[in-house]
Amino acid sequence: MLTALVVVFMLSYAAIALEHPIGINKSASALTCAGLLWTIYALSAGDAHMVGSQLGESLTGTAQIVFFLMGAMTIVEVVDAHNGFEVITSRIKTTRLSALMWLVGFVTFFLSAVLDNLTTTIVMISLIRKLLSRQEDRLVFAGIIVIAANSGGAWSPIGDVTTTMLWIGGQITAGAIIQGLFLPSLVSLVVPLMITTYSLRGQLAQAPVQEAGDSGHQTSNAERNLMFFLGLGILVAIPAFKTITHLPPFMGILFGLGILWLVGDLVHRNKDAEARQHLTLVQALTRIDMSALVFFIGILLSVATLEHTHILTSLAQWLDQTIGKQDLIVMIIGIASAIVDNVPLVAAAMGMYDLAQYPPDHFLWEFLAYCAGTGGSILIIGSAAGVAAMGLEKIHFFWYVKRIGWLALLGYFSGAGVYLIQNGLLH
Repeated sequence: MLTALVVVFMLSYAAIALEHPIGINKSASALTCAGLLWTIYALSAGDAHMVGSQLGESLTGTAQIVFFLMGAMTIVEVVDAHNGFEVITSRIKTTRLSALMWLVGFVTFFLSAVLDNLTTTIVMISLIRKLLSRQEDRLVFAGIIVIAANSGGAWSPIGDVTTTMLWIGGQITAGAIIQGLFLPSLVSLVVPLMITTYSLRGQLAQAPVQEAGDSGHQTSNAERNLMFFLGLGILVAIPAFKTITHLPPFMGILFGLGILWLVGDLVHRNKDAEARQHLTLVQALTRIDMSALVFFIGILLSVATLEHTHILTSLAQWLDQTIGKQDLIVMIIGIASAIVDNVPLVAAAMGMYDLAQYPPDHFLWEFLAYCAGTGGSILIIGSAAGVAAMGLEKIHFFWYVKRIGWLALLGYFSGAGVYLIQNGLLH
């Protein structure tokens, strides 16, 4: 049974990593993997009650993450429908490329910590299209945006799906992860920024010619500001909600979603149906990436099978015996996240190491959040942010490796070094 489970998981993992070459959506691979693994386990175990109980337990944990992500994605879509992100983008005014890159990098870094790295990447690449006409400039900026988005998501419990998984799973707490990873994450961005802006010194940005045309759906400044700050406030308040009520984060995000829905309906209640339609939360629900949510369900349930059969525990013991150094093991996981999706990697690590042995906010969990979050920047296919940028700006894989990948790798090791030094001094 164990051999069959490992073979099925590895084949499915390969299908997920090779999603684009083989033309099979990774969500289909993840769901098929979950179905096969649980079927093999159920038929081999011979104890239907035990397997059913374990499946129910795994489903509870998976549902909490999926509900949280669904709520967060919907809130972001509502804000975007009201052009709320123009509150930030309209304030960026500079003509020097070097200054603009620092500004874009830091806005992306902090915005990603509040939203998520994928949404932030899409918003910021849309912004640079309005600011830069030369494609070569936009490509370099897009690469830095990927690094900044992944670095910004790593130090926030709601900024990256892997950090969110660790937070909801109880491996990290909001205050500790912010305190522990802010400086290393910042360094992982600043190092690539310093190198890149040095090569851009003295160059001026060329803005594209604005063409008159259909401006699309319009919202008033009051509506834009209200929905932006309300949506942002809800997302920022989730860690405080969890701390005060001790309820799981998904309850806070659903509560906030209800408030945003209520306010939106009140604000637009006097508009005709056509003008109101694209601004409603119902419409926002149709625009969220359901394929991504289905992928998370499939991969988390797949990894749960390996956890219940103690395969991951055995893997952890083998790594400890073979490599020995915990920091080196985690850094290898981080670099691996540049090649394959970091969600199953982190999910596997969560199953490999026991909370009883490695309590919340242990070095292992914090360093894992940093490495898995920032390691995805090393290759363009290593993160959702990178894949989004690849599609939006038509970035070639080998161009990214040549121009951006080595910068991301340098930033990754620099931030890791800062964390190890910081951890050694404080603990």
